[in-house]
Order: sequence, then C-alpha cells, then structure tokens
Amino acid sequence: MRNILRDVLNVDGMLGRSSALLGAVPELDSIAVTNIIAALEDRFGFVVEEDEINGATFATLGSLVDFVARKKLDAAGAAPEAKL
Repeated sequence: MRNILRDVLNVDGMLGRSSALLGAVPELDSIAVTNIIAALEDRFGFVVEEDEINGATFATLGSLVDFVARKKLDAAGAAPEAKL
C-alpha cells in the first residue's frame, strides 16, 4: 500500500497508519485518487465502485488500508474457490 502511494504521489518519507492524506498531501488530487484506485484494483484484484468511496476513505493511510482490507475480504468471499 505504501509503495502504491509513493509511486502515485511521489511522496518521500515514512507514512504511518495515522498519516493524513486527503487535505494534507497536496499531490493527492482527483487524478491521483483515480490512479490510486486503479493501482489498488490491479494489485489486489478487486473492483471499486464509485459509491464505495468518499473523503473518509482517503482521510488517512489507516482508513485507506482498512478499506482495502474490507474489499479483499469481500472479493475472497465472492470467489467460488474461497467457499471450498
């Protein structure tokens, strides 16, 4: 996750769970949000619908990590092989 943010935002330095993102990182604009979502979809194999995200999703690194964890669980539950 941190690598995706560093790659998309070109942010150096350490990012922790409580690191503020939206409103605190100037590079995090609407295009960057779209690129992060695309990178997460590619990396983790899930699809993010428009109505699933809002400002709270990108408030902190922790809120984004929690969102990805929920999406991964949802995707695993929806996969037929996950029910075996």
